[in-house]
Order: sequence, then C-alpha cells, then structure tokens
Amino acid sequence: MGLFGKRKKDDSGAAAGHQVTLQDGQSYTVASVVDCLGSSCPRPQLMTKKAVTSSDAGDVVEVLVDNPTSMEALPPLCPGLQATHLETVSTDNGWQVYIQKN
Repeated sequence: MGLFGKRKKDDSGAAAGHQVTLQDGQSYTVASVVDCLGSSCPRPQLMTKKAVTSSDAGDVVEVLVDNPTSMEALPPLCPGLQATHLETVSTDNGWQVYIQKN
C-alpha cells in the first residue's frame, strides 16, 4: 500500500513493442515504456534509470512524464546510463522522452 492509499499499478512495458517515427525520419521499436505520469522528481529519474540499465544495447525506452522538471532532467541523465537521448515529443498531457541504450 502506498502512502496515501492504493499503490499505482505498474504499467511499465504495457505498450511496449509499438513503432515510433521521430522528427529525423528514423523509426524505432519501443522496447519498454515507463509511465511516470503524475510523478515528480526523483521518481521519473529512478524509474528511467532502472528501465535503461535493464535494457539491452540498442533498445529504445519511452518515458511518459507530465512534470516539466522531470522532463528537463532526463536528457542529462543519459550519458551516465550509457544511453542516448533521441527526442522529446510534446503531447496533450505531457511529454514522451525517447532514450536508446548504447
């Protein structure tokens, strides 16, 4: 049980396997999805770190965030995780951050 009642269901990987085409025209298959909607720092960074470190080289992780500070903190995190920030896409309810494991 979480601090304020029922714990949020872990949806990471729920929509994995879909294709995404980024602005540069490259298409990628998303290996895992990290749903951080409604979460604030440092939870999105910790969940992203866990997903990227457990991924294989070449895998793309999609991180869903709606907290501006968390969105801005993810790209600088990538070099320390041996990963590359591919792109951040703005959506109606937040951002989709795409990170590829090196």
